[in-house]
Parts: sequence; C-alpha cells; structure tokens
Amino acid sequence: MKKYRVGVIGFAHMHIRSLVKDFAGLGDKIEWVACSDVRPLIPSISDKPSTRANNIKTVMDMTGMTAFYEDYTRLLDECPLDIAIVCCENAFHGKVVSDILLRGIHVVVEKPMATSMKDALKMVYAAKKGNAVLAVNWPSTWSPGIRLAHKLTKEGVIGKVFKFTYRNSDSQGPFSYGENLTDEEKAAEWWYHAKAGGGAFWDYCCYGSCLSSWFIGTPVRSAYGIRANFDSPFGDAEDYGTITAMFDDAVAIIEGSWTTVNRGVPSGPIVFGLKGTLVTDGNEVRIYDKRHSTTPSAVYQAEPLPEDRNNIAREFISHLEKGTPLHPTLDTEVNLNAMMILDAGYRSSVSGKLEPAPGLHYALEQL
Repeated sequence: MKKYRVGVIGFAHMHIRSLVKDFAGLGDKIEWVACSDVRPLIPSISDKPSTRANNIKTVMDMTGMTAFYEDYTRLLDECPLDIAIVCCENAFHGKVVSDILLRGIHVVVEKPMATSMKDALKMVYAAKKGNAVLAVNWPSTWSPGIRLAHKLTKEGVIGKVFKFTYRNSDSQGPFSYGENLTDEEKAAEWWYHAKAGGGAFWDYCCYGSCLSSWFIGTPVRSAYGIRANFDSPFGDAEDYGTITAMFDDAVAIIEGSWTTVNRGVPSGPIVFGLKGTLVTDGNEVRIYDKRHSTTPSAVYQAEPLPEDRNNIAREFISHLEKGTPLHPTLDTEVNLNAMMILDAGYRSSVSGKLEPAPGLHYALEQL
C-alpha cells in the first residue's frame, strides 16, 4: 500500500480542521510529516476556537505532528512531501500554492482559488511546470443535493437555463458559531481585512461563482459587483457582497453575507429555465413547471455520494491512484471561470461600472 507524506501549510482558515480530518480518515495511507504557518499580515491575539493558534493546536493534536516550521519554505526544503494541504489567508494562495506546486508537490487548497485572476493563472502555470495536481476544495462539492440539481439541469428538466441564483446560508460572520471573540480580538483577525483577502465577498460570493460556472457551463463575459459593510466595524473588509454575472445566454445572481440571521428561502442553487424552475433545498430538489402554482410538480431526494469518493481526501487519492477525474468544481477549468467572475466582480465593486471578464481560452493562452 502506497503511503502519502502529507504536510499542512497555513492555519488562517478554520476549514483546515475538516480537511485534515478527511485525510486522517484514510488511516495508514497518510504519513503526517510537518506543518508550518504563513506569516500573517495581521497577527491574531486570541487562541479561542477557529483562530489561528487554536487551529494549529487542533491539527497537531489530531495528527500527532510535532514538527512545526516558522518558515514554510524551510519545511519544503527539509521535508519531502507528496501532498500539501494549504489554508493560509486567501490573498496568499497565489504565492504559497505556486511555491509548493513548482516543487512537484500536489496541493489541496481551500476555496476560493485566489483573490485575483493573475494569481490563479500563476497557480495553474506552477502545477503544469511542476507536474503536480492542484485541487481547490469547496464544501459545496460534497453536497448530494447540489450534485442532483446539476444532473437534473443538464438533463433538461427545466429546459434551457437563463438564470442561476445562489446565496450562502445563515451567517453572521466567521466567528458567530460560539467562539465568543471580543471586538478587539476580531479586529486582529485577517478575516476583517481586505488586504489579506478577508470579507464576505471572497468568503461567500466565491461559492456562487464556482457553482454558476459549473451549472451554466460557458465562460463569463462581464460582471457587476457591490460590496458593503453593515455590521462589521472590525476592519476594512465588507460583510456583504453581490455579483451579477453575464454569460453568453444566461445570467447569475450571487450573494455573500455575514449579516443574515435567517435566509428565509433556500440558499439554492435556484435555477430558472424556459420550461420551469429548479429549487435546491438541502438534499431535496423541487421542480416547478406550472404557472402560478406553489406546489412542486416533482420532488427528488438526493442519494448519498459514493463512499469511496465522498470527501476531498478520498476524491484526491482516487485521482492520484486510479486516474479518476477530479470533480469539475475541484479542477482547473471551472475554478478559472469562477475566478473570472470574482475578479471582474471585485473590480466592478471598486470602479462602480460593469467590468469585462476575459474569455477562458484567452486566460489559458496567458500560461
């Protein structure tokens, strides 16, 4: 049985805990080697749950790793790795992930791919040059309901798609799940600072950007974005963002919010076609194809995902060992198109104008 030497680089994002848990679930196939953080722009002053210090302790306890490097490049120099799991600040993905891929080390990085199209292209170039695999993990990838919604959409159940909508579920920010950080402690967390890639735009609008790219299946052409801060005075990052993205013959409306007590309606995806509307609500998918009716004409229940590929670790190892394709939302093409939406949407939120997005073929030609 092949063993994979795995390291962890970056502890800014609390999703590092679930990623490591998935890989730890592979048992003896994984040899945990060493870990390192990436020097933060904003040093945290708390060790409460979900903060950087707590993430480090949790992961080291979970894996039994004792080797911790202050400099991740030294870890890469001294510790041969097969796979690196990366959860540094969003704004650092471009440099850190590229540094790892260029050494021929496979990478799993938590969403979003990057915070600019330029950085995303660097990462893809580094993967090709290093002959390494890059996977961008999305928690939404592991939703049976979303996969069923995509299948039904592609089967033409609602006809030709002209509108896609998605917003995140109930959220009042990254530390609203019982962590009890003070305002002073929140102000020292990267999440609330734009330069580090914090804010609801990168945290949540990214989901709709990825999913709309997958569902619609054509390159985005332009986007209009808005960012606002309604109740997060801890830094200069927004706690609300929205993007309207125009494709060749469809539109996507994407929202990301840290100020939602209750979403009131399903987060989606909700997909509008010329023959009806599809509503994703957890593992249930409802079809409405009769005018003025509030009763669905069909209701589908999603089946569990295949056990051997139902999380990022199993999917990634299956790809390395058997050559099974990565799920499209983890792979390059969908993620580059998602980055075009985010890049154009963010630029629009600054300029106040509709911003063009380069075509996917153009982007790939830049590599």
